[in-house]
Amino acid sequence: MRLAMEIGRRNPAAPFGAVIISRTDGTVMASGVNDSRASPTLHGEIAAMNDYVGKHGNQGWMDQSLYTTAEPCPMCMSALVWARIGGVVYGTSIGGLRQFGFDQIGINAAEVVRAASFYNGSLKGGVLAAETDALFANRTRR
Repeated sequence: MRLAMEIGRRNPAAPFGAVIISRTDGTVMASGVNDSRASPTLHGEIAAMNDYVGKHGNQGWMDQSLYTTAEPCPMCMSALVWARIGGVVYGTSIGGLRQFGFDQIGINAAEVVRAASFYNGSLKGGVLAAETDALFANRTRR
């Protein structure tokens, strides 16, 4: 998670950072940071997924876990479910992001997972949340 926070700091106004880590040996497989000014779909998770595909192809998702500074939005969580990634770990919740002034769709990651009967990856939230909350609370305001 601390590596995801380090990646997130590359965008001080929207520090949504993500890393994809091998579940077998802990190797960093890919990373991404929010670049929604370039494209509305380039959230940190999507950027990390694109980086992963560029390096490793569209394969091996179940052997990976994605760590992200904030709970994936419905778009990102759906993409992760479709990829069948092995696990998703996040810090700040969608509710927390709203408190820090970020517009968010009110569908949490667990709801997306519940709606996907074919998905059997893990989901864990609130990891280092005090640190990720501080990252979002103290961000550079545009």
